[in-house]
Amino acid sequence: MFFGKIIEGLYGNNTLAIGIFVLVLATIIGAAFGVVKEADELAHKLGEPYGTLILTLSIVSIEVILIVAMMFGPEDNPTIGKDSIFSVMMIIMNLVLGLCILLGGLRHGEQEYNAQGTITYLSMIIMLGGISMMIPNFIEGKGNGEFTSVQATSISGLIILLYGFFLAYQMKGYRHLYIQPKPGQMEILFSQRNESQQPDGHGNEKVSRKEVLLRTLVLLAMILPIVLLSHNLATLVDYGIKEMNLPPLLGGVLIAIIVFTPESMTAVKAAMNNEFQRAINLCHGAFVSTVGLTVPSVLIIGLIASKTVLFGMTPTETILFVITLILSMLSFSGRRTAPIVGIMHLVLFAVFVILIFNP
Repeated sequence: MFFGKIIEGLYGNNTLAIGIFVLVLATIIGAAFGVVKEADELAHKLGEPYGTLILTLSIVSIEVILIVAMMFGPEDNPTIGKDSIFSVMMIIMNLVLGLCILLGGLRHGEQEYNAQGTITYLSMIIMLGGISMMIPNFIEGKGNGEFTSVQATSISGLIILLYGFFLAYQMKGYRHLYIQPKPGQMEILFSQRNESQQPDGHGNEKVSRKEVLLRTLVLLAMILPIVLLSHNLATLVDYGIKEMNLPPLLGGVLIAIIVFTPESMTAVKAAMNNEFQRAINLCHGAFVSTVGLTVPSVLIIGLIASKTVLFGMTPTETILFVITLILSMLSFSGRRTAPIVGIMHLVLFAVFVILIFNP
């Protein structure tokens, strides 16, 4: 940011621009891994679902920073919020969960998870995703899938309200829905909720407030380089997409990859360790947080800055969105995982990649 103007003057040299892009991208990804590392340590200290929530909120904050940087980049980018959220959905709910189901199944045969909690995640995804990205295609609004000011304000408020209620229930009386059940079970009954609480991380490790505070400060410090370099990254991405005549959706895909690669690796590792509920908490929780926080943030910033924000999906994206939702509902319909279902999710992700370059 401090040397942004000087650096931007060098972008005309393609070789130099590529070098700067790699350096900026590596720095941002390294910082994102640092954020995830600290958040993951907090997750182990605080237990579920507090730890995973900290991890997902940290990651989503990075996503919002990068999306806003792209919105204020040199090129007009009214769909960057939608592109990023849709890309996150396809990567998290098809590529990452597909790998979790497949690799975890190949190692452990079948894997168990908390079915009732998983259904609440999917219900939230249907609600938040449908309200923010499907409704714009079927309303008058300002035209071209854009919300009016009243619609943007009202829908942002409703999304925040719904997400707030979801967090309140997840954190308090219904924590048991997001904790791994005992072997042989697929649920934790409400009457058994107190038996499943994890007040001290894993139950045998006291939480040090000093350590939690220190790790939180380090986590915030790791986000700082992302804030400082986000504008330069946005400029480089706009320049590269324009010069190479690439699909505009790649900007959103890049944000999704930067933001969720570290968390995705954590989710796959959890599935391989037979902690499948943690993998679900990371993946589904990440997407719920993405929509619940990113959509209101982008809409409100767009209103304040008088920027055009378009969340309506294309017909192809709508079909992929619906197929992903239906497949996810069937994949986590209260039965144990099966590796073949993971392959189905991976094939759907492959279709998504093909259609980016050959729509």
